[in-house]
Amino acid sequence: MKTSLDCVSCILRQTLDAARMVSGDPAVHEKFLRDALGLAKEMDLNQSPPAMAQRLHRHLREESGVDDPYRETKDQQNFMALNMIPSLRSSIKSSNDPLLLATRLAIAGNVIDMGANGNLTKTDVLQAINVALSEPLVGEFDEFRKAIAKAQSILYLADNAGEIAFDRLLIEMLLPERVTLAVRGAPVSNDATFVDAQAVGLDRIVETIDNGSDAPGTLLSDCSAEFRHRFTSADLIIVKGQGNFETLNNESENPFFLFKVKCPLVADLVNQPIHTQILLQNRSGKNELKN
Repeated sequence: MKTSLDCVSCILRQTLDAARMVSGDPAVHEKFLRDALGLAKEMDLNQSPPAMAQRLHRHLREESGVDDPYRETKDQQNFMALNMIPSLRSSIKSSNDPLLLATRLAIAGNVIDMGANGNLTKTDVLQAINVALSEPLVGEFDEFRKAIAKAQSILYLADNAGEIAFDRLLIEMLLPERVTLAVRGAPVSNDATFVDAQAVGLDRIVETIDNGSDAPGTLLSDCSAEFRHRFTSADLIIVKGQGNFETLNNESENPFFLFKVKCPLVADLVNQPIHTQILLQNRSGKNELKN
């Protein structure tokens, strides 16, 4: 997936947001923004947005000496999401279709994204949950249900901190003993790492691995050999988040993508408006939703 000018603008905003997290000095903010503009000028727009963001976030970490600029924010997001989980779990248990509700809530959690919304509040998350309960889920839930029933091994690719707590609600419905959870191999933006999996207790119920990469998506060529083996050998792959969709939608494997549409480029690609809740199965890189 190519990088549009809208994506470049969003990535530059993320860089400035991250610079403000590592320093309160406006001169430092200006320096990092100028650095980002220089790096963006040299980048190949035929690459996916996460590939560009990876380079900019890596530069910020190296120059600032701060390994995880978003750590405090991610801790807050995990805490905020965890406080919501008991009541949501009760709703799932009393639902006529627990798997469907857990799936909708996992997608609703995808709103916890500092890339798309740098000023996220608890009100935003609660609103996303209300939308998840009231608006239709666009895509292929029946096929998803059948694939879950057949699978003996499931690879679940996490996306963001905070959101990963909502992922736990869905993973609990999948028979956790057959699930492997994959998180980022190093901090980038507010994407979930092993620390976040531990924070929401997922490491205690499923095998948890990292993908060996610091991209805010899943660039298979940049991932570890172990992760690539898990990716090609799993019976079912569940992929959370738009960044993962942007990097995996042209791969030959057939994962199910669960995300909220957050930008015009992806909206055009899936032929759905921004904010749509999507459950889309990849078919050899041809992502066409059934009518």
